[in-house]
Amino acid sequence: MSLDTSYRQAAGTISGAGPDGPVLESLVDIIKVLVKEDEIDTIMAFQEMRSQSIDQLKETTGFSEEVILEKTDSLARKGLIFNQPNSKGVKVFRLLPLVNVGVFEYTFMKKLENTPEEQKIADLFAKFFNEQRENRQITDEQLKQFIQKMPAPDRTMPIRYNKATKETTIIDMNEDLGEMPDKIMLTQEVRDLIDKFDEIAVGHCFCRNHADTQGHSCKQTDLRETCFTFGKSARFTTENGFMRMIDKEEAVDILLKSEEDGLVHKAYHPNFDISKPETSICNCCADCCGNSKFVVVNVTNYLSKVDPEICTGCETCAERCHTHAIALGEDGVSHVDVEKCIGCGVCAYFCPENAITIIETPTRTVRVVQPQED
Repeated sequence: MSLDTSYRQAAGTISGAGPDGPVLESLVDIIKVLVKEDEIDTIMAFQEMRSQSIDQLKETTGFSEEVILEKTDSLARKGLIFNQPNSKGVKVFRLLPLVNVGVFEYTFMKKLENTPEEQKIADLFAKFFNEQRENRQITDEQLKQFIQKMPAPDRTMPIRYNKATKETTIIDMNEDLGEMPDKIMLTQEVRDLIDKFDEIAVGHCFCRNHADTQGHSCKQTDLRETCFTFGKSARFTTENGFMRMIDKEEAVDILLKSEEDGLVHKAYHPNFDISKPETSICNCCADCCGNSKFVVVNVTNYLSKVDPEICTGCETCAERCHTHAIALGEDGVSHVDVEKCIGCGVCAYFCPENAITIIETPTRTVRVVQPQED
């Protein structure tokens, strides 16, 4: 078997670990940059089982434990292998996908040094994303149908107060839960989520970092270190040099700066399952972030509501909305499109008249195809 064929198979194995589509030439080129020739066999060992223990890897690779640890440590530093203990304390090795969440995110959440290799991999990812879009060649209607089946990769955690008045903007349902053992109790306040964890790491926004390499400076914010991981994800990201550990005080300070720039707090759960504890938070812009710029598939428990008696029609809310869910009506006041609103609270935060409240709702999934500039 030729080396090129081996790399193509390794690329296919990695692509099979996530929703990355066909094995494009740009994908093979990315794997050739990241994976050494003597690491291909380790990648291929995950072709049938994406997660394995050390004993399973000994069987699938034929390598000694020492060799396996050496190779998986090397691949972990490149964002290709997740190597942390599970809930029972058993170290598990999991092959990561190219994106959501995998090689792309871990490559660009660290501080970039503007090296030729970094630029090369950044250009290859840009080519890969463009080829993906061109390869799909689907109509807007087909895209809308496609996203109806997509799991939501993130969950909105709203900004909870108005900038001008400092008053809370949240109206809770005040539901008497009683005995409801099946109800998922989600952490809804981003600061409460920070308080839940003793291990917190921060890294760069991988979307904005990658956009910087392509000569696109974010139009919404100058902030870069805005992505958090928690618990074992924080250990993984710091051990492999993707992030740095911080205390709760610095984490809250970053959140406040993110809110000031109108970024949206989005929580992530393992395998997109909101019944599992959060692993990370991104503070997303509308300009660069992949889960905001093209399509939005988002879980939320909130919805914006405009008080027409207070609204002056200044359109600050419409200018700030990430999903184009709010607009000025013929009556001169803003109206919310409930099908597009992710309840992020950005509109309520910036409203100079404090005319917008955020209403708590049952858990729902918002699916939006974003309009694209010509």
